[in-house]
Amino acid sequence: MRRVIGAQEGRFVDLAGVGVRFLLGADVTGGGCSLVEHPIAPRTLGSPVHTHTREDEWSFVLEGHVGLLVGDKLIEARPGDLVLKPRGVPHAFWNDTDAPARFLEIISPAGFEQYFAEAERLFAPGEPDMEASAALNLRYGLDMDFDSVPRLVAQHGLAPPPEGELASG
Repeated sequence: MRRVIGAQEGRFVDLAGVGVRFLLGADVTGGGCSLVEHPIAPRTLGSPVHTHTREDEWSFVLEGHVGLLVGDKLIEARPGDLVLKPRGVPHAFWNDTDAPARFLEIISPAGFEQYFAEAERLFAPGEPDMEASAALNLRYGLDMDFDSVPRLVAQHGLAPPPEGELASG
């Protein structure tokens, strides 16, 4: 088994200003957890309010400032902070500063990391395919509240998502 993943290694996808670098997946961890890195561009909504039915997530901030809503609690996480987002609890995240942010996401159990790989095609320019998005969310046990996007953008001074693009999960 490989023991070191270099700083420039791992598949990378860009979901409208929120990156996903795949570090560890179910194939390596035996399904116990997965690990992805999320760089977030300045003034970017990382995700609308959403709820996982199958996974817990932990976000460990590496760089910048990450705002999170977990349940009804507003959190401002900085480098070194670890934030738990338990399954069944609605949450969202964003970068409301003018500098990039970056965090590691530990997902347990593994498997949800593949959601990001499948979602990449939904972020292609053009009219979003809401039917495909709904099917993807259903397949991964994800309840996505797209109606939360305008409120989060306004409350936190974020740039609206590019026309015709969905916000990531």
